[in-house]
Amino acid sequence: MSYQKYGFDPAFVERVKLKMKNPDTKERIKMILQGVTKTDLQDRVKVRRFVGMLSKVLGERPTDQQTEHMVNFVISQKIDPNNTFHLIKLWGMFR
Repeated sequence: MSYQKYGFDPAFVERVKLKMKNPDTKERIKMILQGVTKTDLQDRVKVRRFVGMLSKVLGERPTDQQTEHMVNFVISQKIDPNNTFHLIKLWGMFR
C-alpha cells in the first residue's frame, strides 16, 4: 500500500477508517474540510492545522513525527478536492 511508504501504520489507518464509519464523525470532518482548496492543501501550515483539528474530532493523538508524515503525504499527493479523479485515487489508496 502506497501510504505505508509515508510512515503510516496500517493499524492506525484501520482505526481511523472505522471511526469514519460513524455518521456524526464523518459529518464533523466534512464540515471542517468544506471549502478547502488545492492551494490550502499545498500550504504546510494549513495542512498541519487540519491534521490537528481532524485528530481531535477522531480522538487520535498523533506524535509530532506522525503529524509530519501526514503533512508530507498530503502535500506530496498534490490533491485537488475539486478533481474527482484525485478523490477516487485517494479512496482507492485507503480502501
